[in-house]
Amino acid sequence: MSDHEYQQCEQLIQLFEQVFYPDYQTRLVRGGDEPLYLPASITGHDHQIIFARGFFTSALHEIAHWCVAGPERRLLEDFGYWYEPDGRSAEVQRSFEKVEVRPQAYEQCFTLASGRRFNISADNLSGDPGDTSDFELSVHRLTLTMLYEGALQGRARQLFDAICQAWNNPFECWQAEARQTLEQRIQWLLEGNTEA
Repeated sequence: MSDHEYQQCEQLIQLFEQVFYPDYQTRLVRGGDEPLYLPASITGHDHQIIFARGFFTSALHEIAHWCVAGPERRLLEDFGYWYEPDGRSAEVQRSFEKVEVRPQAYEQCFTLASGRRFNISADNLSGDPGDTSDFELSVHRLTLTMLYEGALQGRARQLFDAICQAWNNPFECWQAEARQTLEQRIQWLLEGNTEA
């Protein structure tokens, strides 16, 4: 891991704590190979969003899942979700994608706020994910709705605004370019293209 990646993660950890710890007693924690959410009932002190191997993208993805989870789910290990491991069939992959649209749209918003390039994650490296273009299309459409139709709200909006400010990347400076890029990608997918 580069020093830059490490510093970006440290900045995000501190930012998350400043924005959310007072109200949610939740910390963002650098972890090992697998991400995990642990409620205070397990840690004995505070809730923890543990992201994988110190990767910034993993941190944003896990935060996105936390933003989706309601109050009851945030009291359960890994939000009470059952996770089908890597190596999923195409049919199981479609079911996985249905619950990943909102988290990945949040993640895309956070990624853009930090000035990085977003990549869809099928999270199925050793399986055959099949055609993921409908999934990608859904994520991009929801991202557009969130950013340009006021649907990014609550904790996700708080974090988005905080990242834009902390990374000195005001939304008004990049919103037109991001909208154009998203609309072009959506059109490209609608035309039946499936390669990156």
